Amino acid sequence: MRIDNSPARGTRDLLPENVAVRDHMLKSITDVYRTFGYQRIETPAIEDISRLQGGQGGENEKLIFQILRRGLPPEIGAATPIRDLVDLGLRYDLTVPLTRFYGNNHARLPSPFRSLQVGPVWRAERPQKGRYRQFYQCDIDIIGESSVLAESELIEATSEALSAVGLDGITVRLSDRRFLAALAAGAGVPEDNWDGFFVALDKLDKIGWEDVQREFQEIGLPATAVTAVVEKISDLAELPGAKAADGLADALPNMPSSAIEDLSTTMACLHRLASERPLSWRFDPTLVRGMGYYTGQVFEMSYPGVRGSIAGGGRYDQLIGRSLDRDVPACGFSIGFERIVDLLNPDGRRDAIALLADNDVAVADVLAAARHLRSTTRAVEIARRSGKFGAQLTRLGKEGFSSFVHLRLEDGRVVQGSERPLATNDAPAAG
Repeated sequence: MRIDNSPARGTRDLLPENVAVRDHMLKSITDVYRTFGYQRIETPAIEDISRLQGGQGGENEKLIFQILRRGLPPEIGAATPIRDLVDLGLRYDLTVPLTRFYGNNHARLPSPFRSLQVGPVWRAERPQKGRYRQFYQCDIDIIGESSVLAESELIEATSEALSAVGLDGITVRLSDRRFLAALAAGAGVPEDNWDGFFVALDKLDKIGWEDVQREFQEIGLPATAVTAVVEKISDLAELPGAKAADGLADALPNMPSSAIEDLSTTMACLHRLASERPLSWRFDPTLVRGMGYYTGQVFEMSYPGVRGSIAGGGRYDQLIGRSLDRDVPACGFSIGFERIVDLLNPDGRRDAIALLADNDVAVADVLAAARHLRSTTRAVEIARRSGKFGAQLTRLGKEGFSSFVHLRLEDGRVVQGSERPLATNDAPAAG
Protein backbone atom coordinates (compact mmCIF):
# COMPACT_ATOMS: atom_id res chain seq x y z
CA MET A 1 0.00 0.00 0.00
CA ARG A 2 1.35 3.41 -0.95
CA ILE A 3 1.75 5.84 1.95
CA ASP A 4 0.34 9.35 1.56
CA ASN A 5 3.34 11.71 1.32
CA SER A 6 1.46 14.93 1.96
CA PRO A 7 2.14 16.74 5.26
CA ALA A 8 -0.39 16.52 8.06
CA ARG A 9 -3.37 18.86 7.73
CA GLY A 10 -2.56 22.32 8.96
CA THR A 11 1.19 21.83 8.51
CA ARG A 12 3.44 22.38 5.50
CA ASP A 13 6.82 21.63 4.01
CA LEU A 14 9.16 24.58 3.42
CA LEU A 15 11.39 24.78 0.33
CA PRO A 16 14.97 26.10 0.57
CA GLU A 17 14.01 29.57 -0.69
CA ASN A 18 11.26 29.78 1.95
CA VAL A 19 13.67 28.76 4.70
CA ALA A 20 16.21 31.31 3.45
CA VAL A 21 13.65 34.10 3.89
CA ARG A 22 12.79 32.85 7.37
CA ASP A 23 16.47 32.64 8.34
CA HIS A 24 17.12 36.17 7.09
CA MET A 25 14.08 37.51 8.89
CA LEU A 26 14.95 35.72 12.12
CA LYS A 27 18.53 37.02 12.06
CA SER A 28 17.39 40.58 11.40
CA ILE A 29 14.89 40.48 14.27
CA THR A 30 17.15 38.78 16.81
CA ASP A 31 20.05 41.11 15.96
CA VAL A 32 17.85 44.07 16.89
CA TYR A 33 16.57 42.44 20.06
CA ARG A 34 20.10 41.67 21.21
CA THR A 35 21.01 45.37 20.97
CA PHE A 36 18.32 45.96 23.62
CA GLY A 37 19.87 43.33 25.89
CA TYR A 38 17.52 40.38 25.30
CA GLN A 39 19.13 36.96 25.79
CA ARG A 40 18.05 33.85 23.91
CA ILE A 41 16.69 30.91 25.88
CA GLU A 42 15.01 27.65 24.87
CA THR A 43 12.19 25.71 26.49
CA PRO A 44 10.83 22.23 25.66
CA ALA A 45 8.00 21.80 23.19
CA ILE A 46 6.21 19.51 25.68
CA GLU A 47 4.77 20.79 28.96
CA ASP A 48 2.77 19.24 31.79
CA ILE A 49 -0.89 19.26 30.80
CA SER A 50 -1.99 20.78 34.12
CA ARG A 51 0.19 23.81 33.43
CA LEU A 52 -1.13 24.21 29.90
CA GLN A 53 -4.71 23.88 31.12
CA GLY A 54 -4.33 26.22 34.06
CA GLY A 55 -7.18 28.48 32.96
CA GLN A 56 -4.96 31.33 31.74
CA GLY A 57 -4.71 30.54 28.02
CA GLY A 58 -8.19 31.64 27.02
CA GLU A 59 -9.63 29.96 23.95
CA ASN A 60 -6.22 28.46 23.13
CA GLU A 61 -6.62 25.91 25.91
CA LYS A 62 -9.30 24.28 23.77
CA LEU A 63 -6.74 23.85 20.98
CA ILE A 64 -4.05 21.93 22.88
CA PHE A 65 -2.58 18.83 21.26
CA GLN A 66 -2.69 16.40 24.18
CA ILE A 67 -0.27 13.49 24.59
CA LEU A 68 -1.39 10.11 25.95
CA ARG A 69 0.31 8.73 29.04
CA ARG A 70 2.85 6.00 28.49
CA GLY A 71 1.98 2.46 29.48
CA LEU A 72 -1.76 2.63 28.83
CA PRO A 73 -3.47 -0.76 28.24
CA PRO A 74 -4.53 -1.67 24.67
CA GLU A 75 -8.20 -1.09 25.53
CA ILE A 76 -9.70 1.73 27.61
CA GLY A 77 -13.10 1.71 29.25
CA ALA A 78 -15.71 3.86 27.51
CA ALA A 79 -16.38 5.86 30.66
CA THR A 80 -12.71 6.75 31.27
CA PRO A 81 -12.26 10.54 31.39
CA ILE A 82 -9.78 11.92 28.85
CA ARG A 83 -8.02 13.70 31.72
CA ASP A 84 -7.02 10.29 33.12
CA LEU A 85 -5.37 9.34 29.81
CA VAL A 86 -3.29 12.49 29.26
CA ASP A 87 -0.37 13.91 31.21
CA LEU A 88 1.48 16.08 28.67
CA GLY A 89 0.72 18.45 25.80
CA LEU A 90 2.39 20.50 23.08
CA ARG A 91 2.86 24.15 24.05
CA TYR A 92 0.39 26.57 22.44
CA ASP A 93 2.54 29.65 23.10
CA LEU A 94 5.95 30.57 24.53
CA THR A 95 4.77 32.57 27.55
CA VAL A 96 3.47 29.74 29.71
CA PRO A 97 6.73 27.74 29.31
CA LEU A 98 8.71 30.91 30.08
CA THR A 99 7.01 31.29 33.46
CA ARG A 100 7.97 27.72 34.40
CA PHE A 101 11.51 28.34 33.14
CA TYR A 102 11.80 31.47 35.28
CA GLY A 103 10.40 29.68 38.33
CA ASN A 104 13.09 26.99 37.99
CA ASN A 105 16.02 29.26 37.12
CA HIS A 106 15.35 32.71 38.62
CA ALA A 107 18.19 32.40 41.14
CA ARG A 108 20.69 32.23 38.25
CA LEU A 109 19.14 35.02 36.20
CA PRO A 110 19.60 38.81 36.40
CA SER A 111 16.75 41.05 37.52
CA PRO A 112 15.15 42.35 35.46
CA PHE A 113 15.63 39.50 33.02
CA ARG A 114 15.20 40.18 29.30
CA SER A 115 14.26 36.96 27.55
CA LEU A 116 14.26 36.17 23.82
CA GLN A 117 12.55 33.02 22.55
CA VAL A 118 12.01 31.67 19.04
CA GLY A 119 10.39 28.33 18.36
CA PRO A 120 7.42 26.34 17.07
CA VAL A 121 4.10 26.17 18.89
CA TRP A 122 1.07 24.02 18.15
CA ARG A 123 -2.65 24.67 18.15
CA ALA A 124 -5.41 22.41 16.84
CA GLU A 125 -6.69 25.16 14.57
CA ARG A 126 -9.08 24.66 11.70
CA PRO A 127 -6.60 24.85 8.78
CA GLN A 128 -7.08 27.89 6.55
CA LYS A 129 -4.99 30.50 4.78
CA GLY A 130 -2.56 32.08 7.21
CA ARG A 131 -3.49 29.77 10.11
CA TYR A 132 -1.46 26.63 10.70
CA ARG A 133 -1.43 23.94 13.35
CA GLN A 134 2.32 24.28 13.69
CA PHE A 135 3.81 27.76 13.47
CA TYR A 136 6.66 29.84 14.85
CA GLN A 137 6.55 32.56 17.45
CA CYS A 138 9.23 35.09 18.29
CA ASP A 139 8.85 36.49 21.82
CA ILE A 140 10.63 39.01 23.99
CA ASP A 141 9.76 39.40 27.68
CA ILE A 142 10.95 41.51 30.59
CA ILE A 143 10.59 39.82 33.98
CA GLY A 144 11.11 41.79 37.18
CA GLU A 145 10.33 45.30 35.91
CA SER A 146 7.15 46.71 37.49
CA SER A 147 7.09 50.10 35.75
CA VAL A 148 5.84 50.83 32.24
CA LEU A 149 9.44 51.10 31.16
CA ALA A 150 8.85 47.46 30.23
CA GLU A 151 5.82 48.16 28.01
CA SER A 152 7.45 51.14 26.33
CA GLU A 153 10.73 49.33 25.66
CA LEU A 154 9.01 46.22 24.31
CA ILE A 155 7.02 48.33 21.86
CA GLU A 156 10.08 50.28 20.74
CA ALA A 157 12.24 47.15 20.33
CA THR A 158 9.57 45.35 18.32
CA SER A 159 8.90 48.35 16.07
CA GLU A 160 12.63 48.52 15.35
CA ALA A 161 12.78 44.76 14.69
CA LEU A 162 9.90 44.99 12.21
CA SER A 163 11.57 47.95 10.53
CA ALA A 164 14.72 45.84 10.14
CA VAL A 165 12.79 43.37 7.94
CA GLY A 166 11.26 46.19 5.88
CA LEU A 167 7.95 46.73 7.67
CA ASP A 168 7.68 50.45 8.32
CA GLY A 169 4.44 52.36 8.78
CA ILE A 170 3.00 50.08 11.47
CA THR A 171 0.21 51.18 13.82
CA VAL A 172 0.43 50.46 17.55
CA ARG A 173 -2.89 49.90 19.34
CA LEU A 174 -2.90 50.23 23.12
CA SER A 175 -5.37 49.35 25.87
CA ASP A 176 -5.38 48.06 29.45
CA ARG A 177 -7.12 45.18 31.20
CA ARG A 178 -7.70 47.50 34.18
CA PHE A 179 -9.64 49.80 31.86
CA LEU A 180 -11.70 46.86 30.62
CA ALA A 181 -12.38 45.74 34.19
CA ALA A 182 -13.54 49.25 35.10
CA LEU A 183 -15.72 49.30 32.00
CA ALA A 184 -17.33 45.97 32.91
CA ALA A 185 -17.82 46.96 36.55
CA GLY A 186 -19.32 50.32 35.56
CA ALA A 187 -21.77 48.53 33.28
CA GLY A 188 -22.91 46.33 36.16
CA VAL A 189 -21.31 43.09 34.93
CA PRO A 190 -20.68 40.76 37.93
CA GLU A 191 -16.97 40.01 38.35
CA ASP A 192 -17.63 36.32 37.74
CA ASN A 193 -18.82 37.28 34.23
CA TRP A 194 -15.95 39.61 33.34
CA ASP A 195 -14.18 36.91 31.33
CA GLY A 196 -17.31 36.42 29.25
CA PHE A 197 -17.53 40.19 28.74
CA PHE A 198 -13.89 40.32 27.59
CA VAL A 199 -14.28 37.31 25.28
CA ALA A 200 -17.32 38.85 23.61
CA LEU A 201 -15.60 42.21 23.10
CA ASP A 202 -12.51 40.44 21.73
CA LYS A 203 -14.65 39.04 18.90
CA LEU A 204 -15.62 42.48 17.62
CA ASP A 205 -13.39 42.46 14.53
CA LYS A 206 -14.71 38.99 13.60
CA ILE A 207 -18.45 39.17 14.27
CA GLY A 208 -19.29 42.89 14.43
CA TRP A 209 -21.11 45.04 16.99
CA GLU A 210 -24.52 43.48 16.52
CA ASP A 211 -23.37 39.98 17.53
CA VAL A 212 -21.13 41.35 20.30
CA GLN A 213 -24.12 43.16 21.84
CA ARG A 214 -26.11 39.94 21.62
CA GLU A 215 -23.37 38.12 23.56
CA PHE A 216 -23.33 40.91 26.14
CA GLN A 217 -27.03 40.30 26.73
CA GLU A 218 -26.42 36.52 26.97
CA ILE A 219 -24.10 37.06 29.96
CA GLY A 220 -26.85 39.03 31.71
CA LEU A 221 -26.10 42.63 30.69
CA PRO A 222 -29.38 44.62 30.39
CA ALA A 223 -30.10 46.26 27.06
CA THR A 224 -29.68 49.73 28.54
CA ALA A 225 -26.26 48.81 29.91
CA VAL A 226 -25.24 47.33 26.54
CA THR A 227 -26.16 50.60 24.84
CA ALA A 228 -24.21 52.60 27.42
CA VAL A 229 -21.12 50.39 26.98
CA VAL A 230 -21.21 50.72 23.20
CA GLU A 231 -21.58 54.51 23.39
CA LYS A 232 -18.72 54.81 25.90
CA ILE A 233 -16.41 52.68 23.77
CA SER A 234 -17.32 54.65 20.64
CA ASP A 235 -16.62 57.97 22.37
CA LEU A 236 -13.23 56.79 23.68
CA ALA A 237 -12.25 55.36 20.29
CA GLU A 238 -12.65 58.80 18.73
CA LEU A 239 -10.43 60.59 21.24
CA PRO A 240 -7.06 61.82 19.90
CA GLY A 241 -4.19 59.89 21.45
CA ALA A 242 -2.93 62.88 23.42
CA LYS A 243 -6.32 63.25 25.15
CA ALA A 244 -7.09 59.56 25.71
CA ALA A 245 -5.83 59.45 29.31
CA ASP A 246 -7.94 62.46 30.33
CA GLY A 247 -10.92 60.96 28.52
CA LEU A 248 -10.57 57.73 30.48
CA ALA A 249 -10.53 59.58 33.79
CA ASP A 250 -13.74 61.39 32.86
CA ALA A 251 -15.53 58.38 31.37
CA LEU A 252 -14.58 55.86 34.08
CA PRO A 253 -14.16 57.48 37.50
CA ASN A 254 -13.87 53.96 39.00
CA MET A 255 -10.70 53.23 37.00
CA PRO A 256 -7.59 53.20 39.25
CA SER A 257 -5.57 56.39 38.96
CA SER A 258 -2.39 54.30 38.79
CA ALA A 259 -3.67 52.63 35.62
CA ILE A 260 -4.40 56.01 34.03
CA GLU A 261 -0.95 57.30 35.02
CA ASP A 262 0.67 54.21 33.50
CA LEU A 263 -1.26 54.65 30.25
CA SER A 264 -0.36 58.33 30.16
CA THR A 265 3.35 57.46 30.47
CA THR A 266 3.22 54.83 27.74
CA MET A 267 1.30 57.21 25.50
CA ALA A 268 3.94 59.91 26.01
CA CYS A 269 6.63 57.41 25.01
CA LEU A 270 4.65 56.39 21.93
CA HIS A 271 4.11 60.02 20.96
CA ARG A 272 7.85 60.67 21.11
CA LEU A 273 8.72 57.44 19.30
CA ALA A 274 6.25 58.27 16.51
CA SER A 275 7.96 61.64 16.05
CA GLU A 276 11.23 59.83 15.33
CA ARG A 277 10.03 56.66 13.54
CA PRO A 278 7.60 55.94 10.68
CA LEU A 279 4.82 54.61 12.91
CA SER A 280 1.49 55.73 14.34
CA TRP A 281 -0.42 54.80 17.48
CA ARG A 282 -3.84 55.07 19.10
CA PHE A 283 -5.73 54.04 22.19
CA ASP A 284 -8.14 51.22 21.25
CA PRO A 285 -10.86 50.58 23.85
CA THR A 286 -11.91 47.37 22.05
CA LEU A 287 -8.49 45.74 22.30
CA VAL A 288 -8.67 42.77 24.69
CA ARG A 289 -6.08 40.12 23.72
CA GLY A 290 -7.44 36.62 24.16
CA MET A 291 -5.17 35.25 26.86
CA GLY A 292 -6.61 35.19 30.37
CA TYR A 293 -3.30 35.93 32.07
CA TYR A 294 -3.02 39.64 31.17
CA THR A 295 -3.29 41.99 34.15
CA GLY A 296 -2.38 45.44 32.79
CA GLN A 297 -1.59 47.12 29.51
CA VAL A 298 -2.10 45.15 26.30
CA PHE A 299 -0.94 46.17 22.84
CA GLU A 300 -0.89 45.05 19.23
CA MET A 301 0.77 46.15 16.01
CA SER A 302 -0.93 46.18 12.62
CA TYR A 303 0.44 46.73 9.14
CA PRO A 304 -1.30 48.31 6.12
CA GLY A 305 -3.07 45.73 3.98
CA VAL A 306 -2.85 42.94 6.56
CA ARG A 307 -5.99 41.81 8.33
CA GLY A 308 -5.48 41.41 12.05
CA SER A 309 -2.31 42.09 14.00
CA ILE A 310 1.27 41.12 13.20
CA ALA A 311 2.48 41.39 16.83
CA GLY A 312 0.86 41.55 20.24
CA GLY A 313 1.47 41.30 23.94
CA GLY A 314 0.93 42.80 27.35
CA ARG A 315 1.60 42.65 31.08
CA TYR A 316 1.02 39.44 33.09
CA ASP A 317 2.09 40.15 36.68
CA GLN A 318 0.39 37.13 38.25
CA LEU A 319 1.34 34.26 35.95
CA ILE A 320 4.81 33.55 37.33
CA GLY A 321 3.33 33.28 40.82
CA ARG A 322 1.98 29.87 39.81
CA SER A 323 5.59 28.64 39.74
CA LEU A 324 7.11 30.66 42.60
CA ASP A 325 4.25 31.18 45.05
CA ARG A 326 4.87 34.90 44.79
CA ASP A 327 3.96 37.34 42.06
CA VAL A 328 6.71 38.72 39.84
CA PRO A 329 6.06 41.61 37.43
CA ALA A 330 6.33 40.50 33.81
CA CYS A 331 5.53 41.87 30.37
CA GLY A 332 5.99 40.39 26.89
CA PHE A 333 5.57 40.95 23.17
CA SER A 334 5.17 38.25 20.50
CA ILE A 335 5.74 38.72 16.76
CA GLY A 336 3.42 36.85 14.42
CA PHE A 337 6.33 35.21 12.62
CA GLU A 338 4.30 33.38 9.97
CA ARG A 339 2.24 36.42 9.02
CA ILE A 340 5.34 38.50 8.50
CA VAL A 341 7.07 35.78 6.48
CA ASP A 342 4.04 35.69 4.18
CA LEU A 343 4.59 39.41 3.49
CA LEU A 344 8.17 38.80 2.32
CA ASN A 345 8.14 37.03 -1.02
CA PRO A 346 11.22 34.84 -1.56
CA ASP A 347 13.10 35.52 -4.78
CA GLY A 348 15.09 32.29 -4.57
CA ARG A 349 18.46 34.08 -4.72
CA ARG A 350 21.25 33.28 -2.28
CA ASP A 351 24.83 34.41 -1.96
CA ALA A 352 26.26 31.05 -3.04
CA ILE A 353 28.93 30.01 -5.52
CA ALA A 354 28.47 27.01 -7.80
CA LEU A 355 31.86 25.33 -8.25
CA LEU A 356 31.35 23.86 -11.70
CA ALA A 357 33.91 21.06 -12.05
CA ASP A 358 34.67 19.16 -15.26
CA ASN A 359 34.35 15.41 -14.90
CA ASP A 360 38.05 14.75 -15.49
CA VAL A 361 39.13 16.87 -12.50
CA ALA A 362 40.10 14.64 -9.58
CA VAL A 363 37.79 14.62 -6.58
CA ALA A 364 40.60 15.66 -4.24
CA ASP A 365 41.32 18.70 -6.45
CA VAL A 366 37.63 19.64 -6.54
CA LEU A 367 37.36 19.46 -2.75
CA ALA A 368 40.54 21.50 -2.32
CA ALA A 369 39.24 24.23 -4.63
CA ALA A 370 35.92 24.35 -2.76
CA ARG A 371 37.79 24.51 0.55
CA HIS A 372 39.78 27.51 -0.65
CA LEU A 373 36.66 29.33 -1.84
CA ARG A 374 34.90 28.70 1.47
CA SER A 375 37.76 30.36 3.35
CA THR A 376 36.09 33.67 2.48
CA THR A 377 32.99 32.45 4.43
CA ARG A 378 30.97 32.23 1.21
CA ALA A 379 28.66 29.29 0.59
CA VAL A 380 30.14 27.00 -2.07
CA GLU A 381 28.35 24.03 -3.64
CA ILE A 382 30.05 21.61 -5.97
CA ALA A 383 28.33 20.78 -9.27
CA ARG A 384 29.72 18.42 -11.91
CA ARG A 385 29.60 19.57 -15.53
CA SER A 386 26.79 18.05 -17.53
CA GLY A 387 25.05 18.86 -20.79
CA LYS A 388 25.46 22.11 -22.68
CA PHE A 389 27.43 24.72 -20.76
CA GLY A 390 24.98 27.59 -21.27
CA ALA A 391 21.98 25.43 -20.37
CA GLN A 392 23.65 24.31 -17.16
CA LEU A 393 24.40 27.91 -16.20
CA THR A 394 20.74 28.75 -16.76
CA ARG A 395 19.72 25.89 -14.46
CA LEU A 396 22.15 27.04 -11.78
CA GLY A 397 20.74 30.57 -11.99
CA LYS A 398 17.22 29.23 -11.56
CA GLU A 399 18.37 27.23 -8.56
CA GLY A 400 19.36 30.50 -6.88
CA PHE A 401 23.16 30.57 -7.20
CA SER A 402 24.58 34.08 -7.43
CA SER A 403 27.80 33.15 -9.24
CA PHE A 404 29.93 30.27 -10.54
CA VAL A 405 33.57 29.24 -10.79
CA HIS A 406 34.64 26.84 -13.56
CA LEU A 407 37.21 24.19 -12.63
CA ARG A 408 38.82 22.34 -15.56
CA LEU A 409 41.96 20.49 -16.75
CA GLU A 410 44.32 22.11 -19.27
CA ASP A 411 47.45 20.22 -20.32
CA GLY A 412 47.16 18.05 -17.23
CA ARG A 413 46.91 21.05 -14.87
CA VAL A 414 43.87 22.04 -12.82
CA VAL A 415 42.77 25.54 -13.88
CA GLN A 416 40.32 27.53 -11.78
CA GLY A 417 38.47 30.28 -13.61
CA SER A 418 37.50 33.59 -12.04
CA GLU A 419 34.17 34.00 -10.26
CA ARG A 420 31.45 35.12 -12.66
CA PRO A 421 27.86 36.18 -11.92
CA LEU A 422 24.93 33.97 -12.81
CA ALA A 423 21.71 35.22 -14.31
CA THR A 424 18.65 35.94 -12.21
CA ASN A 425 15.57 33.86 -12.91
CA ASP A 426 14.33 36.46 -15.39
CA ALA A 427 17.62 37.35 -17.11
CA PRO A 428 19.65 35.40 -19.68
CA ALA A 429 22.40 33.19 -18.31
CA ALA A 430 26.01 34.33 -18.28
CA GLY A 431 28.02 33.07 -21.22
